[in-house]
Amino acid sequence: MAEGKQADLVLEGGGVKGIGLVGSLAVLEESGWQPACVAGTSAGAITAALLAAGYGSAEMRQILLELEFRKFEDRGWEDKLPLPGREIVSILKDKGIFEGDFLHDWIEGLLADKGVRTFADLRSDGEEEEARRYRLRVIASDVTGRRLLALPQDAVHLGIEPDGLSVALAVRMSMSIPLFFEPVTVTDPKTGQEHLIVDGGMLSNFPVWLFDSHGRAPRWPTFGLLLVEPEPRKSVAHRLGDGGEGGLVDFFKAMAQTVLEAHDRLYLEQADFARTIPIPTLGVRTTEFDLPRERAVALFDSGRGAAEEFLKSWDSQAYFARYRARPAPSRRETVLSELVPRGPRE
Repeated sequence: MAEGKQADLVLEGGGVKGIGLVGSLAVLEESGWQPACVAGTSAGAITAALLAAGYGSAEMRQILLELEFRKFEDRGWEDKLPLPGREIVSILKDKGIFEGDFLHDWIEGLLADKGVRTFADLRSDGEEEEARRYRLRVIASDVTGRRLLALPQDAVHLGIEPDGLSVALAVRMSMSIPLFFEPVTVTDPKTGQEHLIVDGGMLSNFPVWLFDSHGRAPRWPTFGLLLVEPEPRKSVAHRLGDGGEGGLVDFFKAMAQTVLEAHDRLYLEQADFARTIPIPTLGVRTTEFDLPRERAVALFDSGRGAAEEFLKSWDSQAYFARYRARPAPSRRETVLSELVPRGPRE
């Protein structure tokens, strides 16, 4: 982003809908806002990682508009056999239909082009605040440990030193959409325990509180980029009936999408929008990997329009008055703290 004002950014997950995030980032960049630290979940983790590595919005737009999303649907050799019910077999055998290898290799290559491989390459030397020790935070869910992982710091719970954690692997963890992609398995070298890691959206799809100050005034604002559904209060039953052919696999995919997007509805109903850019997703589904280019462009433009509207009414003084010290935990944080006990670090 061009030289100017600083802000921490938190990017929500949403599969292919993440193109809208890049549209908002373009407007922030043009308006002189610089990313201090960025965090993301799922597709938000992809965009956040590219941003932290030094990609500009124009580069990201070109990358995403030229990307063949269908390549993300990579199958193992056994899944290519002409057998009935092979997707169900994949779910039962591997806990996911698609391998996720293309996704990992794709993001790994893009990061390597900017000289980024591990989180050591994104370390902010001299930074005292733990939450900002690295320019990037990636959210994932440890099913085995029943724990929200804010990587790289929480990599210690997997037996991995934060500096040595692969950024591409962290993004792949965060993108493990349940039933759709195979989860990432990590074996703790110290304990031998096997950890099953899935999409960060299972526990926190929009951790806008991640960079909040603790008892002192924030140095700069946090902007949250939220992907808003056209009908956020639509019932779960209605959502499960959308966009599929009615088969069991379509049901599983829709169920996973519904779980991830449930966090959006919770946020819309309970949190304030003082620092959130709500991006209309135009009805695009999380796993709509056959998205036509014109729809992708419309989604990008939706992100642009949302950011332009947000900045028209942005009031820095009001923000600092509201977030001068970290506010009392929201209901989301309270629920998460009950679901995900944060034990002492090893």
